[in-house]
Amino acid sequence: MINETKLSISAVIPAYNAETYIARAIDSVLAQTCPVDEIIVVDDGSTDKTAGIARSYGDKVKLIQQPNAGVSAARNTGIFAATGDWIAFLDADDEWLPNKIEWQVENLKRHPDLKWTTGNYIECLCDENRRAEHTTTQRCIAYLRGKDIFDSYFQAILLSQWGHTDCMLIQKKVFDEVGTFSTDLAIAEDIDVWLRIAYHYPTVGFLAEPLTIHHLSPENSLMKQARRAGLFAGFIGRHLALAQKKDRVGEFKPAGSIMMRRWIRGMLFEGQKAGIRELLNRFPEFFSPLYRCLMYAATVCPALTVSGLRLVSRMIRALKLRRRITRRPS
Repeated sequence: MINETKLSISAVIPAYNAETYIARAIDSVLAQTCPVDEIIVVDDGSTDKTAGIARSYGDKVKLIQQPNAGVSAARNTGIFAATGDWIAFLDADDEWLPNKIEWQVENLKRHPDLKWTTGNYIECLCDENRRAEHTTTQRCIAYLRGKDIFDSYFQAILLSQWGHTDCMLIQKKVFDEVGTFSTDLAIAEDIDVWLRIAYHYPTVGFLAEPLTIHHLSPENSLMKQARRAGLFAGFIGRHLALAQKKDRVGEFKPAGSIMMRRWIRGMLFEGQKAGIRELLNRFPEFFSPLYRCLMYAATVCPALTVSGLRLVSRMIRALKLRRRITRRPS
């Protein structure tokens, strides 16, 4: 339960070769209307000036340096080193808006049984001078129906609120119960943690007003390599088993369907016929018969589908019908 004393909060910032933007991230934490108790920057084997910039803040920032092990390992290092009772995450290339922590602390005090809280955020392609809320504030308010919580994180997923890492504020001892970030996952390592928390504590705080700015970067070749059906199937299979143990299969399946349909959409743009059909065949109960038929038809001639999707995408952009901020396909 949350009492009336000040919450003790540690900000964890994993960083790898982040000299271009690490100061922006740190400054956004220092600019909070409700200050955090410590800022931990985990330099994950950077070869640039990241560590030096973090060190220049003196005792305002606790710098931890480690050999390169990936973002999950860096976040875990920050969690283990944190002295606060609550952990707030921020990627080194993103930033918090000034009221982020203040609003979330108020949210937790209104709901003293909450173990975690998150919220809306802004997506920004600043080099193209484009930015927009991930979901409009008005739509979030409609989703929440006057509340500032989702009764179930699985319900939030159905409404495209997956829980961005930058927005998360989580009680530290929750990680003792559900575990930290998996270092052996090539995809969705953050969603993996949120699901594990939701099996134990489904209710999550949620604020409709944006809390952070997520700066979108070009999709790199490693991300495209990670978009493989085997990884997606392994992730869903892993969580189907965990959901069964916690008697939450009925809640997980609709959320799992949303995840796979999003992944399949990306695979359609890459013409991955075999991968898409692997997911459809392995988890038929996650899809409606109509959806399965449509996806089988769309993968009969993958090259034609890719061309058609890219043409439609260009038309949508030309007519400015797309609200969401995304990079143009390469």
